[in-house]
Amino acid sequence: MPSDYLDKSEINKLSFCSVGKNVQISNSVKFYNCELIKIGNNVRIDANTVITASKSEIDIGSFIHIGVNCYINGSFGLELHDFTALSAGTNLFTSSDDYSGVHMTNPTIPSELTNPLNGKVIINRYVNIGSNTVIMPNLTIGEGSVVGALSFVNKSIKPWGIYFGSPVKRVGERKKNVIELSKRLSNEKK
Repeated sequence: MPSDYLDKSEINKLSFCSVGKNVQISNSVKFYNCELIKIGNNVRIDANTVITASKSEIDIGSFIHIGVNCYINGSFGLELHDFTALSAGTNLFTSSDDYSGVHMTNPTIPSELTNPLNGKVIINRYVNIGSNTVIMPNLTIGEGSVVGALSFVNKSIKPWGIYFGSPVKRVGERKKNVIELSKRLSNEKK
């Protein structure tokens, strides 16, 4: 019976920049430019996810979960720090066209006629992103924050908050218990 996840030799054939231990990648995940992608330890990437790198590295830390049907355009740099999760259907962009009508859009147009917003996305430790959230370029999500499902993140958000909406707004404070729990987990893994 075939596995739903790639085995170690299949992962190695993808030629990632680096890949850690205990990495599970669904056999339906699509990667572009693996040589620019680093993957830490204890990472799971679920079915039908697409991860694209082209101009900058994508750095996926340790204890990371990327749910089904995520689209990650990390062409201008992406950092997913340890203990983060992207729930099903998350769309993360490091580049977005200018839709104002002043410039043209789409990759078939010569670059001198376009004006995309390009910028690295940094998702700090202990962040959870809810299902079907859209994250735009050139922003940072502060440590420990959570973003509710169906949210639109178009600006950097501060640490240890609960955010929700389109665009996101801080609606509460998040407890920091996960810090102590992660230390316990790290000690168990030694």
